[in-house]
Amino acid sequence: MEKTIFLATQARDEAPHYQHSTIGYNYRLSNICAGIGRGQMQVLEKHVERRREIHHLYKELFSGIEGITVMEAPSGDYQSNYWLTCILIDSEITGTNGEEIRSRLMNKKIETRPLWKPLHLQPVFRNTPFYGDGTSEQLFEKGLYLPSGPSLSNKDICYVAENIKQHIIQSKRNKTQLITENLNYKSVSVKYRNKLKNK
Repeated sequence: MEKTIFLATQARDEAPHYQHSTIGYNYRLSNICAGIGRGQMQVLEKHVERRREIHHLYKELFSGIEGITVMEAPSGDYQSNYWLTCILIDSEITGTNGEEIRSRLMNKKIETRPLWKPLHLQPVFRNTPFYGDGTSEQLFEKGLYLPSGPSLSNKDICYVAENIKQHIIQSKRNKTQLITENLNYKSVSVKYRNKLKNK
């Protein structure tokens, strides 16, 4: 029974990202779930509208923050429902990465997830041929999904964004301090070596 439930729930391994060592399925739909689904259809448009509002709020909150990109539809020809809002983190600019941000937010009881792990990196497909240019790996490495549920308030979204901003500020400060300490160490070392030469 345990194996059946495991396979029927996508055979997902224990990991913060979606990882699969076995091929699973997502065929679960009881009559109760079907009834709830019909009821949810009545609020679908309202939920999609709210998720779009949340996306635009994230975009506004992260505007001007170097190294953070809020992913969007490629052009006006597309109308995304923004069921999930995703950011890309440039570690060279921010001084941090998605996993560090995820861990900090988890400590604040805020759940986030990395972008979906590419299929060719899943253990279950490790022996399967793959053709690509590295784009999916980069997105997985740099991307982070943010809380986007329609029940979240604007205050909740601002709290998530503020924690990310504070983490970036602290990371930059730590990086600057480390560089300064390294330069000071090198300066002292040069002075010491020169002093030894003059003896």
